Amino acid sequence: MGQDIKLKASNGFEFGAYRADPAAAPKGAIVVIQEIFGVNHHIRSVCDRLAKEGYVAVAPSIFDRIEPNFQSGYAPDEIANARKFVANPDWTAMLRDAQAAIDAVKSVGPVGIIGFCLGGSVTYAAATKLSGLSAAVGYYGGAIVRFADDKPTVPTQLHFGEKDAGIPLSDVETIRSKRPEVEIFIYPGAQHGFHCDERASYDKASAEFAWPRSMAFFAKHLQQ
Repeated sequence: MGQDIKLKASNGFEFGAYRADPAAAPKGAIVVIQEIFGVNHHIRSVCDRLAKEGYVAVAPSIFDRIEPNFQSGYAPDEIANARKFVANPDWTAMLRDAQAAIDAVKSVGPVGIIGFCLGGSVTYAAATKLSGLSAAVGYYGGAIVRFADDKPTVPTQLHFGEKDAGIPLSDVETIRSKRPEVEIFIYPGAQHGFHCDERASYDKASAEFAWPRSMAFFAKHLQQ
C-alpha cells in the first residue's frame, strides 16, 4: 500500500520516509513518529492501517541524520543496539524532521500526529512547538514528563501502560496534574510497547482499547 519517499527539512537536509495513501479521497493526514527501532515493519504497518482508516500516513525516518535507513527488530541485542539513538537525543533535529513531514502532507487536509515510545515524546513536543497540526496522540513517551510544563496548542491524547518499567505512574500523574486539558489513559497490566504486536510486551486487550480511542480522537479533531 505504501512507498518510500524523500522529505526535505527546513535546513535542507534530505531524509527518508514511508508514505501510505488511502484508496479513496483522504479524510486528512497523520504523521507517524517511530520508536527507537526506526521506520521498521511495525511502523510501516501502522501507516498502512491509518491509510485503511482513510488518512494519508507518513512516517519520517528521524534517525537518518545519524544512521540512514536504520531499521531494527525487537530481539534483546537489537533493543540494546537501538538504545544508542536515545543516549543523547537531538530533540530540535527530530522536531525539524517532524515539521517537514507535516508540511509534506498538509495539502490533503487537517494533519494529526501519532507516535510510540521515543515517538510518543516527540509527538508531545510537536503538539507544543510545531505548526500545522490539528491533533496529537502519544503512546508511552518516557520524556513527556520532562516537557509537561509546555502546553499543547492542539487537542492531545496520551496512552500509558500501568506496568511500564520505564515510565512510573508517578510520572503520569505529574503530567495529568500539570496538563489537565490532556486526555490520558492508563491500561491495567500493560507494559511499555503494549501496542506493538511484534514485541514480547504486546497486550492485545489494551491495544484493542487504545487504537479505537485514538481513531475516534482523530475523527473528532481532523474534520475538514
